[in-house]
Amino acid sequence: MKKRSAAPRHAIDISEADGIRYLHFGSDWVQGAMRIARPWSLELAYTRDMMAGLLLRDAADWPRRALLIGLGAGSLVKFLYRHRPLCRITVVEINPRVEWIARQYFRLPDAPRRITINIGCGADFMLGGDSLFDFILVDGFDADARPGPLATLPFYQACRARLTAEGICCVNLLGHQRGSAASAERIGEAFSGARAVFPATASGNVIVFATGETPVDLPLATLRDRTSALKTASGLDLRPLISRLQLHHPLPQGRLLIGRPLSLH
Repeated sequence: MKKRSAAPRHAIDISEADGIRYLHFGSDWVQGAMRIARPWSLELAYTRDMMAGLLLRDAADWPRRALLIGLGAGSLVKFLYRHRPLCRITVVEINPRVEWIARQYFRLPDAPRRITINIGCGADFMLGGDSLFDFILVDGFDADARPGPLATLPFYQACRARLTAEGICCVNLLGHQRGSAASAERIGEAFSGARAVFPATASGNVIVFATGETPVDLPLATLRDRTSALKTASGLDLRPLISRLQLHHPLPQGRLLIGRPLSLH
């Protein structure tokens, strides 16, 4: 298997405006953000949508093991670290400078007992290991906002193979980028159709959720109850996402289904 572990050579820049600190990879494209007064909150809408995975399983202590492909400003890591205290978090980041920037400027915790940072290619990590995870979040792009090997069928198949029975895989796609629709189709192929494509955010990010063995079957009322509970526990308000789901994707029989013939497409 060809290794792709060489660190990218692009610049890493930081900017600030209106109390928000932004991460860039040598361009105006935002790769991460943190509101300086609320460093633990999820500033970017797509990161909030990715945390909707917490609504899809019933256990309050789910996930116990999370894997993040792509570190960026560390927003997803910080949220899970703070609000899921029993969760052990593994991160794969190809650029060692991103880890340093996340610690110095974006308050990434130094907590080796709970957070493990692996420097290398996310595709190599997925294809070369066998450890299982409850929650896999894929949010890796290069300086030109291209996912590269993180958008291939073998990678998505590896994601499915690395999920526990109750596992959920979450992938951030850029809906306005060429190839994003094909990526969503490859996710569907890898997961035998057990995937849901959520409506795009205002910035164009499209979040795809997929399941392995155990399907998701949630009545809308339950989804709303879990949304309220998550808001109370963490401050994360996913009610706008639920409204977008209802507006853009009529839910069969008032249920969110992933992993059955009526799965959301």
